Amino acid sequence: MVALWPNDGSEPSRGAPQVPTLYTSRLILRPFSLADAATVQRLAGEREIAAMTLTIPHPYPDGAAAAWIDTHASAFANGQGLSLAIVLQATGELCGAIGLVLAPDHHSAEMGYWLGKPYWRQGYCTEAALALLQYGFQTLNLHRIHAAHFAQNLASGRVMQKLGMRQEGYLRQAVLKWGQYMDLVLYGILWEEWLEVLPATPGRTGWV
Repeated sequence: MVALWPNDGSEPSRGAPQVPTLYTSRLILRPFSLADAATVQRLAGEREIAAMTLTIPHPYPDGAAAAWIDTHASAFANGQGLSLAIVLQATGELCGAIGLVLAPDHHSAEMGYWLGKPYWRQGYCTEAALALLQYGFQTLNLHRIHAAHFAQNLASGRVMQKLGMRQEGYLRQAVLKWGQYMDLVLYGILWEEWLEVLPATPGRTGWV
């Protein structure tokens, strides 16, 4: 894909950009297809997944996964966002999702992710997020990528720390989730900070 924001400051050539596929040592991050909808509903439909995310509903409505997947191509083409399926190379299993919400005016993006419960505590989220950060900084020419997690979701915070992200803030009772006000922890990483992280990144990633 042509960079959204070329390094020379000129206007990008949009054309019809294709959602990328990224590879890591164990994972493939690929575009979703409508054939994934049932698996998305099954995995994301777990109450524990919805409880730790800002936007996933519970119960997960029939048809919602297909409707969500149907927005991905246009969102990427319009520079609004990128959503990728996290797939195990060894088995082809879809195990989660990861993406960026893009802010073109600021050359920045917010990263979000979730993994199905059977795939927790195996390092998949960190591995996928490293690949997406690399793509965001090196291909999309982003200047900044940030993320947030509920304060009680310590595992997500550890992922962000492993990525080299820095804690930038703590928002008290910032989100109303299922009738309870939730604290948010904010993390971010800049392009120059990513350059310091990259040489130490295991399993260098690639994309097509």
